[in-house]
Amino acid sequence: MQRRQFITGVLPATVAVCTPWVSLSSASAAEVGLQVTTLAPGLSLISGGGGNVVVLDTAAGVLLVDGGSPEQSPSVLQAVRKLTGKATVHTLFNTHWHWDQTGSNKTLGAAGTRIIAHENTRLWLGTEANVKWQQRIYPRLPVQARPNKTFYTNDTLQFGGEQIDYGYLPQAHTDGDIYVHLRKANVIVAGDVLSRDSYPVIDYSTGGYIGGLTDAAKALLQLGNEQTRYVPGSGALLSRTDLQAQADMLAAVQSRLSKLLAQGMSAQDMVDAAPTQDLDARWGDATLFVRNAWPGLVARARELGVSIV
Repeated sequence: MQRRQFITGVLPATVAVCTPWVSLSSASAAEVGLQVTTLAPGLSLISGGGGNVVVLDTAAGVLLVDGGSPEQSPSVLQAVRKLTGKATVHTLFNTHWHWDQTGSNKTLGAAGTRIIAHENTRLWLGTEANVKWQQRIYPRLPVQARPNKTFYTNDTLQFGGEQIDYGYLPQAHTDGDIYVHLRKANVIVAGDVLSRDSYPVIDYSTGGYIGGLTDAAKALLQLGNEQTRYVPGSGALLSRTDLQAQADMLAAVQSRLSKLLAQGMSAQDMVDAAPTQDLDARWGDATLFVRNAWPGLVARARELGVSIV
């Protein structure tokens, strides 16, 4: 696939979105269970809306990284409007295709918001996604709700005085994960690639792989520094120390599971072998994590140098 040419920078004011995307009501963010945390001047985190939503409020307009779940989208967008005092959203990033992150796509897409994502995210949102481990089929989104600006590797844009670098994290939580790095604020948003207090989810049905998660954690460490704050898809912020702990855990579990695979173990065999027993006190129940890691390992057995007996 050829890499698409992408226009960096803010769209001219003459084509700015003018359609309101949510009506006001008397309910406050707190009343609907949302929490707003200030990350930097003009930069906030809304949590409790199904997925974390990062809000950048500038003179050039409002930019969001993720939009919460479909059920919570009206409350999230109301909170954004109340927080910024602006009736429109200029740009929305989708860190991946899952509904906890893309729940505002329908409303904002219909209003003309620029939606940026990896091309694989656009493709998943344009088809029925059969997520086998959930035993659930997600319907396709209408065209106007799908990302309208996509990329394959990485890019940069200037928005309201903030430099935003964004790039692909291949085959990690899904096969369409990205990071969004707000350089001045020293904040990196990476969706469900990140997890501070539990094993991350591997959505193998749409390309997730434990090796990709391991590589993604290492890449995010290289992008940040000791002061960087990392925003996960849900839950509390991660420090560099938290991210290093996740990277170390992923590398250790990948190595252990690869060795079990070489013994011909099934997913259930691996669960029964309890390869994460010494890690579970920190990360919780590993059953789903191990089960979902197995298909990706099997598919890459030769690549990993594993001869399945």
